[in-house]
Amino acid sequence: MFSKNTHHIKTICPRARNAKLVQLADAARFARGAAPEFFRRVQNERKRSVGPAPFLPHPEKWPDRGLHAAWLGHSTVLLKIDGFTILTDPVLGNHCGVRVGPMTVGLKRMVAPALLRPQLPHIDLILLSHAHFDHFDLPTLRGLERPGTAVITASNTSDLLRVARYRSVAELGWGERVHVGPLSILGIQVRHWGARLRSDTHRGYNGYLIETDRRRVVFGGDTAYTDTFRAARGSRPVDLAIMPIGAYNPWIHAHCNPEQAWRMGADCGAEHLLPVHHQTFRLSREPFFEPVERFMEAAGSRPESVVTTRIGQEWSQD
Repeated sequence: MFSKNTHHIKTICPRARNAKLVQLADAARFARGAAPEFFRRVQNERKRSVGPAPFLPHPEKWPDRGLHAAWLGHSTVLLKIDGFTILTDPVLGNHCGVRVGPMTVGLKRMVAPALLRPQLPHIDLILLSHAHFDHFDLPTLRGLERPGTAVITASNTSDLLRVARYRSVAELGWGERVHVGPLSILGIQVRHWGARLRSDTHRGYNGYLIETDRRRVVFGGDTAYTDTFRAARGSRPVDLAIMPIGAYNPWIHAHCNPEQAWRMGADCGAEHLLPVHHQTFRLSREPFFEPVERFMEAAGSRPESVVTTRIGQEWSQD
């Protein structure tokens, strides 16, 4: 299933090591500031109901030819690229966080996912950007275990998965490339951090460039502003860039704001953009619709290039 150039290369160049040290310092500052507010939000939201997704996508109607995408909520996007299905950072439960017996203690969704697991098509590839609970949800991943499904994940995160229950699992670092089915996938450096808990700071965190003979898609994962998405530029444009736009107030050193997300989409040469990481979990202080409203303002004379603004919306390109 997989063919990879550099899977066994573990040496980190000095520049990459320095970048990781800087980002770990950012992560430590974020964790110290975020923890009290996080627990206040968990306590306040226990009795709040979860609203329905405003739109319902119909992936069963997507033809095998073309590029198709549906935003299911937060950073979960269902993609179909010329018949090959991909699911990014799947989180399909009402909560994400630490599992305690039959319960999950953590953040509660504001809006339900647009599709639940039984409504999904067969998934050829699960693409995981990093191990944070709102991107790497173990109950959802357990429910997606299939012998025909492959997984690509960041460095030092596969230990969280039941690897034998998938077709294959590959870790990818920055600048490394893997081939799965018709896809070539490149790991892109982002500005975030990978620790799931306070002590596991060794875990990686990625954006990705997905390429086929006909299509190019960027999945930005989770990131503060960085110019590293320029690495995705090539002789062909990026058809679609999936970029995070929320949770920047006050966490701007860990999450880009909408204008920065637009700029990163421009850096990679994207013709269309799908904004994610908003309208799902209450991670920060900005109002519910502020991220997407600012993103549309940043689009200026190109509003048609933004393909979704609400959970459940879908988009296709022949």
